[in-house]
Amino acid sequence: MKFLYGKQDWKTFERGEENCYLMTNGLGGFSSLTITGSCSRNDHAVLMACVHSPNHRYNMIHRLEEVLYVGESKIYLSSQDFSGQEGREEGYRCQSGFSYEDYPQWTYLAEGAEVVKTIALMPGENTVGITYQVRNRSGKEVRLEVYPHLQFVPKGKQPDREQAFAVEEGKIVSGGQTLSFRTNGDFHELPVVFHDNLYYAYDACDGREAIGCTVVNHRVSCTVRPAGEARLEMVYGMGQELPAAAEILDAVKQYRDRLREQSGFADETARTLAANANQFISYRESTGKQTILAGFPFFEDWGRDTMIALGGCCLAARQYDTAKSILQTFMAYCEKGLMPNLFPEGKQAPKYNTVDAALLFILAVYEYYKKTGDEDFVRDAYGTMAEIVKWYRNGTDFGIRMDTDGLIMAGQGFDQVTWMDVRVGNILPTPRHGKPVEINAYWYNVLCIMEELRRFGPEAEMGYGKLAEQVKESFGKQFWNEEAGCLKDVLSGTKADGQIRCNQIWAVSLPFSVLSPEREKQVVETVFRKLYTPYGLRTLAPEDEEFCPFYGGVQLKRDLAYHQGTVWVFPLGGYYLAYLKVNGYSEEAKEYVRMQLENIEAAMREGCAGQLPEIYDGENPVSSKGCFAQAWSVGEMLRVYDALR
Repeated sequence: MKFLYGKQDWKTFERGEENCYLMTNGLGGFSSLTITGSCSRNDHAVLMACVHSPNHRYNMIHRLEEVLYVGESKIYLSSQDFSGQEGREEGYRCQSGFSYEDYPQWTYLAEGAEVVKTIALMPGENTVGITYQVRNRSGKEVRLEVYPHLQFVPKGKQPDREQAFAVEEGKIVSGGQTLSFRTNGDFHELPVVFHDNLYYAYDACDGREAIGCTVVNHRVSCTVRPAGEARLEMVYGMGQELPAAAEILDAVKQYRDRLREQSGFADETARTLAANANQFISYRESTGKQTILAGFPFFEDWGRDTMIALGGCCLAARQYDTAKSILQTFMAYCEKGLMPNLFPEGKQAPKYNTVDAALLFILAVYEYYKKTGDEDFVRDAYGTMAEIVKWYRNGTDFGIRMDTDGLIMAGQGFDQVTWMDVRVGNILPTPRHGKPVEINAYWYNVLCIMEELRRFGPEAEMGYGKLAEQVKESFGKQFWNEEAGCLKDVLSGTKADGQIRCNQIWAVSLPFSVLSPEREKQVVETVFRKLYTPYGLRTLAPEDEEFCPFYGGVQLKRDLAYHQGTVWVFPLGGYYLAYLKVNGYSEEAKEYVRMQLENIEAAMREGCAGQLPEIYDGENPVSSKGCFAQAWSVGEMLRVYDALR
């Protein structure tokens, strides 16, 4: 699927900064700019390299300043906002097109000169290729000058004015980092100039640092005679040997073609999502295996997010070896029945502050087995699965333990262990201490899975089935809210119990039904009436006194709104799967869901081309917010497309 944008998409400078692209390299590095080529965020970059996979990132080349001379006319092709009275580069005025399929491409038309620019990131390398195809029909001599704006600092930092930049035999050296380069253009070393006036509108609106700094120390240029044509190539990378730009473009295209083909989807949107889901897959040096990065540009790899995203990003996309590698990593780090929420970095120990990751691991193993029939892997994983159940029954850290009614309790003090995990100092906006609804739905499904798979373990009978029956009975009696026609969100003895939240949808969408068919249908209908939007589910019903209609502002304000009505994309996958389930996967139900998924196609065009974001406002979800590309958002939609095959 090719995403095409035209001048109406940047009719103003501000409109041009609403959308961006994303390319990743499988190491944690990425390239992302707006569709007008500007940096509207500190985290935008032509080359965000990763020097220690997947989270030690360096913003090497932040942006490109591009100037076209047509005769005596000086015309900016680049666009960038600046602080104060500095004005703007307004290349968007002569930009005629932008497209993204496997890599971004910009087209410009200025006084009879045509320029086509591409940027591509080499898979498996911290290497970026940049090309400019210049066609001169102006009747005058044309010269294109490109000034890479450098940073050479860790992601989120700014260059220091004392930072030295040197050019040494095809290399740029600064801040302990070395960037090799090659070009067929004219390379000119320049005196080092600091530009400390970049303005980031999309950081300013969220209370982050709004002003940035870059460094220019060289220029690359080419000259084109009247009626002539030229191709300027620039390649920058962290390795010693750099490929040609054409090799990078070919490698990206072939790699993504394989991903689309391997997914087996006939639907074009699903094929596109399958290829773009791979943008979240990264190598992790500390484990020597694959991992899933939760979201761009902000997030790292977290256990809960990985387990939720894996079903779609790996299994629905038929990336079975990747799924297996990730699951094996988690098995190696299981401790006291818990799976890591954050993996070790350097000498740091893993963090285990999640109640759902371990349960979701068992669900993921089961889904992997159903997809592949890999009995050997289930035998290898079974011991870890049994260990998880044992610890949850007997009790483990963070107040996680089974109560006498068979239900799971979790959370204590200031520990936030469900996915609604915001903590602001001593404020817990959504504490959910007690018995969370989705955790107990997972727990019931885990017990059913263990009963079904117990032939793979040494124990002939561990009472999984009998315990599952107890859990189902307790769940039905204690979680059902007859007045609201849905499930309580948590059993805690507080007003939070009766809040209508999206977490209940997973009690329906999971493979083993903890509710009667009649109650499952009621849950689906209540969720639709109270929480459904075309782009995601609200985290809290609008009539609730704690509902926050808008997400934005300083971090405190954002955190307090994060799970208090904000629309999240990923639970929408659970809703569609639940809808299909309660309607018997009929052709009518499938056709209805396909129709609803057309909204997702529209969402993939807004924010980040080809991707799905983290969140939207709760009241009127029209603009993506948070991470512009979120793994579990993409993964859950892929699971829906998988169910519609």
